[in-house]
Amino acid sequence: MSTQKHLSPRVWAELFLLAILWGAVFFSNRIALDEIGPITLVAHRTLWAGLLLWLVILLTGTPIPRSPRLWGAFLVMGLLNNLIPFSLLNFAQLTIESGLASIFNAATALWGVLLAALVLPDERLTLAKALGISLGFLGVATAIGLSHLTTLDPRSLAQIAALLATLSYGFAGVWARKTLSGCSPLVASAGMLTCSTLLALPLAYAAEGPISLALSTATWAAIAYGAILGTAVAYLLYYRVLAAAGSGNLLVVTLLIPPVAILLGTGFLDEALPTRAYAGFVLLTVGLIVLDGRLLSRLRPKKPA
Repeated sequence: MSTQKHLSPRVWAELFLLAILWGAVFFSNRIALDEIGPITLVAHRTLWAGLLLWLVILLTGTPIPRSPRLWGAFLVMGLLNNLIPFSLLNFAQLTIESGLASIFNAATALWGVLLAALVLPDERLTLAKALGISLGFLGVATAIGLSHLTTLDPRSLAQIAALLATLSYGFAGVWARKTLSGCSPLVASAGMLTCSTLLALPLAYAAEGPISLALSTATWAAIAYGAILGTAVAYLLYYRVLAAAGSGNLLVVTLLIPPVAILLGTGFLDEALPTRAYAGFVLLTVGLIVLDGRLLSRLRPKKPA
């Protein structure tokens, strides 16, 4: 984790805004899934978001990369960071509550640290990190429920799909560090979304049939939110916050996304989460706090000079 930075009120506001933007994506996805399939929704989300980011690139005069190696990295990134996790989370939301899907999504940070320790030589799995990861996955197991860990009913399959989505996000983070360092975040996001779209469009056609544009107003509104605000604008805001706050402080966003999704799900979708989901989220939160390490370091007594 990066060292802690002093956060101005503006940065705090941007952190909360980013959490709201991403938390509400689970709500908008649930609305869109009433009319279109999970992979079709991915194709819509990546297509329109990618077009918007390319427009920003053209307006700002940002150089467009031509390296085949870099575009190959974008292709893998689009698969790991968009197509696979977006599809799995959409599939999961056909069965489980949007708030519960957002709780599983918070496990991304656990996979990120664990995979980085296994793959990257400059990352080391300390005792504190191992404890935080263990607590976090205990929280995930609690949220799933013991009965669903031993059966393969639709609900347990949906929860496993959501967890696999976070594993894909974890691999994406490691891949980005190995192949995209030094690349403009704006260009990397646009390239990744473009490659995701090229993969998602034929896959959606093969799995769910021709993509129709004759959709209801509610579905188009949900797609527009997910693509424009929940993806394109959120990516731009994410990198802005990352530069100002550091990666460690982005854990705040990870922990704020589920409350946003839960509030929207219970308030507008009549969702009711089981008690174990809230208990699991508490354990997951404790795990992420231990993983971050800064709060625990403040609680330790300082040694005399």
